[in-house]
Amino acid sequence: MRVSARVSVVCLAAAAAMGVCVATHGATLYVSKLGDNADGLSWRTAFTTIQAALQAVPDANGGHRVIIRPDTYMEANLYPTFAGAPGAYNVIEGDYDGKYGSGRTGWAVIDSGVPDVVVRTDPHGGGGNPGFVILDSGGPEKGLKSVDWWGPWRCDPEFSADIWDRWEFRRLYATGAEGGMGWDLTCHKGAEFSVLVEDCFGIGRAFGGIVGAFVSRRDEPVVFRRCQLWSLDWWGDASGMYVRAENPAMPDHPDLIMEDCTLVGPQCSLKAGNPGYDGYTRVALKGCRLVTLNFSQPHGTPSDGVIQSVIEGKFLHVDLEACTLMGYKVFGVRKNPETVKDLTYTTRGAVQAYVQYVQETPPGFFRLDYWPADVFAAIIPPPAPDMRPAPRDRQLLRRDLCEIAPVIWQDRLRHMESIRPASGGTKEDYHLRVVDADSGEELARFAEGYSLASAHVAGETFYAFASRFENNNWNDVTLFRSTDLKRWTTRTVIEQDGDEHLFNSSVCDGPDGYVMAYESNDADYPAFTIKFAKSKDLEHWDKVPEALFGTDRYTACPCIRYANGYYYLLYLEHRTPRWFFETYIARSKDLKSWDVAASNPVISPLGVDEGINASDPDLIEIDGKTRLYFAVGDQLSWMNIKTATYDVGLTAFLEIWFQRE
Repeated sequence: MRVSARVSVVCLAAAAAMGVCVATHGATLYVSKLGDNADGLSWRTAFTTIQAALQAVPDANGGHRVIIRPDTYMEANLYPTFAGAPGAYNVIEGDYDGKYGSGRTGWAVIDSGVPDVVVRTDPHGGGGNPGFVILDSGGPEKGLKSVDWWGPWRCDPEFSADIWDRWEFRRLYATGAEGGMGWDLTCHKGAEFSVLVEDCFGIGRAFGGIVGAFVSRRDEPVVFRRCQLWSLDWWGDASGMYVRAENPAMPDHPDLIMEDCTLVGPQCSLKAGNPGYDGYTRVALKGCRLVTLNFSQPHGTPSDGVIQSVIEGKFLHVDLEACTLMGYKVFGVRKNPETVKDLTYTTRGAVQAYVQYVQETPPGFFRLDYWPADVFAAIIPPPAPDMRPAPRDRQLLRRDLCEIAPVIWQDRLRHMESIRPASGGTKEDYHLRVVDADSGEELARFAEGYSLASAHVAGETFYAFASRFENNNWNDVTLFRSTDLKRWTTRTVIEQDGDEHLFNSSVCDGPDGYVMAYESNDADYPAFTIKFAKSKDLEHWDKVPEALFGTDRYTACPCIRYANGYYYLLYLEHRTPRWFFETYIARSKDLKSWDVAASNPVISPLGVDEGINASDPDLIEIDGKTRLYFAVGDQLSWMNIKTATYDVGLTAFLEIWFQRE
């Protein structure tokens, strides 16, 4: 192993220059699940898939941008119509901090787990890496898709990723498959290739990041900055970052530059080469953290090294500056371990290693004798910024319950609870009860056989609107009316049509009476849809057939309010194809034309105790603050009620979600 502590990491100036090589004359295309998928030229007309935007890149002149609203996109094998151009890189970027006006902050997650697609290794493919085949039946199949060549960015034995040449990738979170952030030139092996990757997350079974089968340009190396790259597996070719250049001799400039990156994997952190290939690769690392998780006992199955050359040591050269490595040992060669002496490297500044106790550290490395807690903590980055209103507290209110309707009745906060089992049961298992919110005292128990209820108070009268559980389904909307919570009058106010069934409902004061939003499974639409009715007296209701919301997707659990000329609707979105549920908000002046807030979701499940669900919203203003009630759980077997309090009144709370529009 040859080492020089005097030689610096080279060509960092070239890497810095890449940060300003994007022309601005190209098209800007937007991606948002809230868009109408028209042309991608604005957030309102945004494409709803990343692939649609990539295919709409208009020409090969470069300088084009694809901007993605933070969300989860279940997509795989993405590719553009055109590569970038010299001096005019194309850009694909998540609107992480909201600076592009998407209305939301956080990660644009590209999850290639896509549960509605069934993928297998191609039984008819040739060679040892045959690729994948999509099956016509089966599924859904949830989880990480660990099949060769299946990943966020398309490349396979017949398709070269050089179509991504001269692209910049920023603020993207790529996961759910074999690789994370990476490209293999495959059938165009040895072509020139340059990309810039900044502030990205890459997680894959095999590689967190990969650049393979390419030749670098001297003034345009492949550059990764401030990236987190994770490999999840030990088996086969696996590493936090994998690189394979096709140089016939060791170049005097780096093929790959990595700055301030974290590389994590159980087999190794950085790997170069592959059996059957004999190209030389040079990598420069500056300010990076390399964590290899296998700290095996000496007689166990230890890693070959934090940094590995697969075939022979001579094919890899690494320049390290101000880096820390953690793992069983620093360097290794998998196929011919004795050639590790031929692996070359340079060090500059504080290059440190924390290794297993019987291992030596190579010259130029400072051996750490303590656990580098700061380095290990760096594998978990800080949370993304959030522009949405933040609740002052978020706490559990009631276990084993799905719906609570808060009202002020007789000057005190009351909760009307919808009591029901998760599924099935008898008529006696369904009823409503009113309790005092502070003392928990039960004030009323009524409406046997009914649930999914909302409440409204007008003067001295308490109104409850509930659906009837019968024949193992939900039917009609029925009014229960009382002035003392003891004697109740009952009438059906909304009847279902044909094979339709009705579920949750919500009532609010309007400018000329009252408005009800109610949930329907009308077969004319693909999922739950919200319909509307109006009333002058809360007892006689007229449907508004032309007023509909969510006819193209799942919209459920409505909560409607009126303020300053707008109807505001909180509702549940099923974030298909994931089994994941969030509460969104939309508004309308006429109940017919609706705007969905770009700042959505209003509330999303957070933490293990909230599962995958934040549903069944309800709102009330107390002492000038807004309290949001919502249900958490798994939408299958359990639900709990939580509350979140916002330090603004109800009208301000409703309007704040639309302030950027």
